[in-house]
Amino acid sequence: MASIMSSQDFSLSVVDCPLIQIEGWDGTLGQFESNLSASLGMNLPASVGETVRHKGFLVIRVAPRRLWLAFDDGAQASSLAVDPDLGCSVSLGEGRVRFSMAGAGVARVLSKCIAVDWRAPAAAPGRAVLTSLHHVSVLFLRTGDAACELMVPRSFSRSLSDWIDGLDC
Repeated sequence: MASIMSSQDFSLSVVDCPLIQIEGWDGTLGQFESNLSASLGMNLPASVGETVRHKGFLVIRVAPRRLWLAFDDGAQASSLAVDPDLGCSVSLGEGRVRFSMAGAGVARVLSKCIAVDWRAPAAAPGRAVLTSLHHVSVLFLRTGDAACELMVPRSFSRSLSDWIDGLDC
């Protein structure tokens, strides 16, 4: 899946979103995170909304015990072995697409569809916020001063794309 929309101050591309969700069981978080950090060869994001980029993927802490590994466009999400006594992992990639938006009009477009303050520290570049768009859960990821991504359910992507196309961007 790939679509692109562009105007002078707004661009949108829609691509598949290889994504793995990893969650640690209550009471095992320390050992779960230690094992996962060693397995990935990196330090994990410490707080909800924090992200860490590493070798072709982004690790996003979406909840206290839950992380998403979002792979770069074109990358394939490989399976990740998690000790079942500590947690689990599941691929969410088949069910999600990534809307990448950029340009001076991004904040204006987003203000019409999600309840995230573009200027708030929680929405600063490199931060992620779980929110909703028309009662559908989406992940807002700020990628730059005038750029962001929305990771949305595939079943919602067509109507969202059509809605954005209909805006005066």
